[in-house]
Amino acid sequence: MAPRWKGKDAKSKKDAEAEALKEPMSKIVSQLQSSLVQSNACGSLSDSSVHIAVQAEQLDLLDKAYFGQPVRNVAKDMYWFQLTLEEAFYLCYSLKCLKINRGADTSPLNDEELWHCFNSKKQAFSFYYKAYSHLRMKNWVVRSGAQYGVDFIVYRHHPARVHSEYGVLVRSQDNDDDDVNGRLRVWSDVQCTTRLLGSVAKTLLVLYVNKNGHSDGSPLYLENYVVEERTISRWSPEQCRERSL
Repeated sequence: MAPRWKGKDAKSKKDAEAEALKEPMSKIVSQLQSSLVQSNACGSLSDSSVHIAVQAEQLDLLDKAYFGQPVRNVAKDMYWFQLTLEEAFYLCYSLKCLKINRGADTSPLNDEELWHCFNSKKQAFSFYYKAYSHLRMKNWVVRSGAQYGVDFIVYRHHPARVHSEYGVLVRSQDNDDDDVNGRLRVWSDVQCTTRLLGSVAKTLLVLYVNKNGHSDGSPLYLENYVVEERTISRWSPEQCRERSL
């Protein structure tokens, strides 16, 4: 599927594409990583999300990289940003640019403690995180897909410049009875999902996560997990009929 750049006309769409090529997502994420490391950024765990206070520069980079969402101002030139568990762990564990504690007066959690904490807060977190990091490492922008009835939706670049291309569902490949999200167990669900996504010009991408016999007891096992990608599209009979001469 070709990217659908946003714009009122052909010229503005071309401009959006040119801007994205000039400033690729990998470069933006690298700048964000460097900025957070230099500021020794630290977030606080809050229910099922992580809050981080950032300065104006980091606010701009978080927005460009499309991590989280702004919540409110803390003080002059300081802003609260809310991250999902997957986003927070990616910045902490994969990019090594964020520390996370349980509160203002507590020391940061190490990788193992954070992993166990997040797994206790979200069922099948290990599956969702592996899928999330798999896509982010390929420089896709990953956001919640609840609006479209899927786990994630992904963009080639910032959503202000391009429409999302895929709706993502995460499944376990180890065991058909291992319930990650309870989806795609019957054909009617497959048909409904592909029809819904097709109506908004998106393709269903199913990520099968195989743990290869490893548990979710440590984040160190993540490197042994394997992700298989499969796209599912709705067959349209009209597109396959012979055209009359």
